[in-house]
Amino acid sequence: MALSPVALAPDQVLYEQVADRLQQLITHGTLKPGDRLPSVRKLRAQLSVSTSTVMEAYRLLEDRGMVVVRPQSGYYVKQTNLQLPQEPAATAPPRQATDIDISLAFEVVSLMRDPGLIQLGAALPALEMLPLTQLNRLMGKVLRDNAHLAHSYGTPLGVPDLRAELAKRMLDAGCSVHPEQMVITNGANEAIYFCLQALTQPGDTVVVESPTYFAMLEALKCLRLKALTLPTHPRDGISLPHLEEALQTGEVKAVLLVSNFSNPLGSCMDDRKKKQLVELLNQFDTPLIEDDVYGDIYFEGTRPKAIKAFDTENRVLYCSSVSKTLSPGLRVGWCNGGRYHAEIARMKSIINQNTAIAPQLTVMAFLANGGYDRHLRQLRRTYHEQLLRMQQAVRDYFPAETCITRPTGGHVLWLEMPEGFDSMRLYKEALAMGIAIAPGVMFSASGHCYSNCFRLNTAVPWSENVEQAIQTLGLLTKRQLAENFLRDDR
Repeated sequence: MALSPVALAPDQVLYEQVADRLQQLITHGTLKPGDRLPSVRKLRAQLSVSTSTVMEAYRLLEDRGMVVVRPQSGYYVKQTNLQLPQEPAATAPPRQATDIDISLAFEVVSLMRDPGLIQLGAALPALEMLPLTQLNRLMGKVLRDNAHLAHSYGTPLGVPDLRAELAKRMLDAGCSVHPEQMVITNGANEAIYFCLQALTQPGDTVVVESPTYFAMLEALKCLRLKALTLPTHPRDGISLPHLEEALQTGEVKAVLLVSNFSNPLGSCMDDRKKKQLVELLNQFDTPLIEDDVYGDIYFEGTRPKAIKAFDTENRVLYCSSVSKTLSPGLRVGWCNGGRYHAEIARMKSIINQNTAIAPQLTVMAFLANGGYDRHLRQLRRTYHEQLLRMQQAVRDYFPAETCITRPTGGHVLWLEMPEGFDSMRLYKEALAMGIAIAPGVMFSASGHCYSNCFRLNTAVPWSENVEQAIQTLGLLTKRQLAENFLRDDR
């Protein structure tokens, strides 16, 4: 974007005129929420004004609430300038334990990873967002420095230095844990699987959010467990009154949920609610499995605390991984099992012996040298910008009846269309046009709820192709809604 030099108006100082021109670009949509404004040097050259004039113009825009400054990054158009569509209401799933139907998930997941598609379905970080060069360099050094150790079995608990680094990082989530209480796993899904095995027997009932991440449903199905789905709000998560009612029956053996920026809703409990949740668990002597894979991907402020931070009786089993932030392929996850640690460690040693040593040492080195924190700062900025762009595109191209979530972290967006909309039809039509989405029924334990909803992945780098894909999805949704209206009007 290039601007022509400005001439001083007789009744206006120069920096105000510069600010007004930029504000017009924001108001008219040329500069969109999340866009980076030109650097001070670049704008100074384009407008033939002084550095101080540009700085005063940017400060004025900041005072007007139009832009925000990010240290060592620049000025960006503020999110509050975007008028979003309506937010979805809290969900209302069937409130009885149900057998789990995951037949659709296997079909959809295989297609969601097809490199020939625009991948808006799989909740995976784009590889270009990850520090692959640094990781590959570190892994080479790890293999040179640990030629024998890297090829050994190691211990079932995992590399001690990695467990120490992870225990240290958990302080950011408000948790004080001992490295000896950590078990390194092949990603968070394996950690969750071991936790479920430690807590349940086939036929038992586990409480989950609704909608919930389909891999959790797959684990429940594999272990022949039943899911009790509870109402969940897209902003602050599972309904505690409904949870208390479920716990009072005495039939719930465990609770399984994502505490921070859940998948697919993006909800995040506040500290007060997390504390109340733990008090409920203590009251009814019920363990909770916490999946916190998105906790490090917060957009503003400080990292949200884990539910584990409020755990006074060692009843919360904490699971996480670097798959969403650093590398899904390294398969490094971990679990702090609380009072159930010994059983989880035993299962790890029986089923999988240990996680590969070289990836553990690589992650440990990246955490220890400060590279992870630098990477996270950039990743959070980028994911936030991409979320804003996708929300803007949904607002621009989708029907007015569309409801979208407002996550404050993570990288997924949940869209809700009017009742009667068929997201499976949209999924198939989009596939035919080279676009992958995740239909809502994948996130339903019964396989029947949320047929009018779907999830989009906002970790995909923004491009003209991605914007065109969103526009195409918008046209397909409008066409389907129009056909539904004509059919109902007959």
